Amino acid sequence: MLVVENLVKEFNNVTAVNNISFTVKPGAIFGLLGPNGAGKTTTIRTILNIIKPTSGKILFNGNPITDEFFNIIGYLPEERGLYRKSKVIDIILYFAELKNMRRDEAAKEADRWLKQLNIYQHKNKKLEELSKGNQQKIQFITSIIHNPQLMIFDEPFAGFDPINQQEIKDLIFSFRSEGKIIMLSTHQMDTAEKLCSEIFLIDNGKEVKSGKLADIKKEFGTRHIKLEYNGDASFIKSLPEVETCDTYNNYAEIKLRDDTDPAQFLKKIVSKIDVYHFSVIEPTLNQIFIDLIKENN
Repeated sequence: MLVVENLVKEFNNVTAVNNISFTVKPGAIFGLLGPNGAGKTTTIRTILNIIKPTSGKILFNGNPITDEFFNIIGYLPEERGLYRKSKVIDIILYFAELKNMRRDEAAKEADRWLKQLNIYQHKNKKLEELSKGNQQKIQFITSIIHNPQLMIFDEPFAGFDPINQQEIKDLIFSFRSEGKIIMLSTHQMDTAEKLCSEIFLIDNGKEVKSGKLADIKKEFGTRHIKLEYNGDASFIKSLPEVETCDTYNNYAEIKLRDDTDPAQFLKKIVSKIDVYHFSVIEPTLNQIFIDLIKENN
């Protein structure tokens, strides 16, 4: 497993990562989440030993990550960069050989992945001749062709249309089923919600929230209400139990304050409007993300 302990990274007296700790286990997708500039990419680059931490420990299977581990790590960076004037197959083989793959083995795997991602027909084209989405597929192949144990994907769906996004999601799920150690970094909360079982939310370099996604959603879930009604519900927004209320045509989404009992809240409003539906709903990760970031700033 991957273990990060009390990681700190400073640049010219600016603390980009401030004393964070987490563990990424095999067979699960771990979400490193946060807004732009939160410290996600700095954390990843420090884990990969691209930049040195100011302090803290980073261990992979109990050992510090050194150059000898690079052949079992796959990294898809947020900032893509391949050789646009080179042929697709030459690019893939080059990166595979950097990961210590034999050329014949790499050629066989390259053909397999090009066929699986439906771009085999572009094998001998220059990269610049491909669409942006297909260029992204080539970048993805270079990050996983060597069958790494640890996979780190930084904004892996950027530049993909919905169909190709789903294709890459399915592949990441298959890697999880194989017991890979997977870290996904993104600011797209809807994507993280579908993929990740555990999350670590970072903002301004600090931990905001971490744990199993199901537990976090349960923690926030009792505060969110779905209400369908008939009548004038404008009074709800001014009730002391209500933190936020978004009303539509005979429909409302309500966030209650922490100490409010939903059952008691229902009793309070039924005498003023006709309630057709009242339920405690699970909040989206996107809503949790927005609420936590607001509280942190």
